[in-house]
Amino acid sequence: MSNQSVQTVSNSNDKLKIVLAIVAILAGVVSFFVLSGQSTVVRALALVAGLLVAVGFAWTSTQGRSFVGFAKESVRETKKVVWPTRKEAMQITAIVFAFVLVMAIFLWGVDKLLEFLLYDVILGWK
Repeated sequence: MSNQSVQTVSNSNDKLKIVLAIVAILAGVVSFFVLSGQSTVVRALALVAGLLVAVGFAWTSTQGRSFVGFAKESVRETKKVVWPTRKEAMQITAIVFAFVLVMAIFLWGVDKLLEFLLYDVILGWK
């Protein structure tokens, strides 16, 4: 196994694109609130336009392309997961509820026992 560290190289253009993407998101959010006198459709379009411009800037950067690759790989891995059937999920849920109920009764019993020992036997307050 190699102990070499991996270094990513990013140029100033990529950093500028990410900054511009953040500025575009902020501009969309600010325009949504500044246009409070306009109709909801106009406000929503301003917000969506800012988000689309931000996605465009981020998409062209190295970090954006690597994020898209990561997202695609995540979707591929999610498709490999074996999800439980409805019956299995219901059985597991029932077991969890039963365990919680048993633990609640146990803790209530321990609390009442300690209350009895502390107040009645040791302190004699009741």
